[in-house]
Amino acid sequence: QVQLVESGGGLVQAGGSLRLSCVASGRTFNSYVMGWFRQAPGKEREFVAAIIWSGGFTYYADFVKGRFTISRDKAKNTVYLQMNSLKPEDTAVYYCAAESRWTRATLMAPNDYDYWGQGTQVTVSS
Repeated sequence: QVQLVESGGGLVQAGGSLRLSCVASGRTFNSYVMGWFRQAPGKEREFVAAIIWSGGFTYYADFVKGRFTISRDKAKNTVYLQMNSLKPEDTAVYYCAAESRWTRATLMAPNDYDYWGQGTQVTVSS
C-alpha cells in the first residue's frame, strides 16, 4: 500500500523560503508521476508541480515558475518542493500525490491521482 508523508510546512514571511518533503513508501515508483497540489480555504485543490520519477522531467503551474522547484531523491524515496519568494497568496495546505497511470495531459489533474498524503500547512504572512 502506497503511503505518502509530507513535512516541512510552517509560517514564513513574504519573500521567504520553505522546503517541503514527501516520503513515499509501499512500492517502487519507477512508473509514477509525483505531484504537489495545494488547497486554500474555500478554493479547489490546484496543481503546483509534478515530476516523473524515472526520468526526472518536471512540470509547473504558471504561477510558481521561477519560484518553486520540484525534485526527487531516489535513494531516499523522497520528493521535495523548494519554495522561494513566497507570497501571501501561496498560503494553503500542500499535498503530495502519486499516480502510476498518468499521461502528460492528465498529470495536472488532481482527480487522476490515486494516492495522497495528509497535507502540510504553509502560511505566508505579509
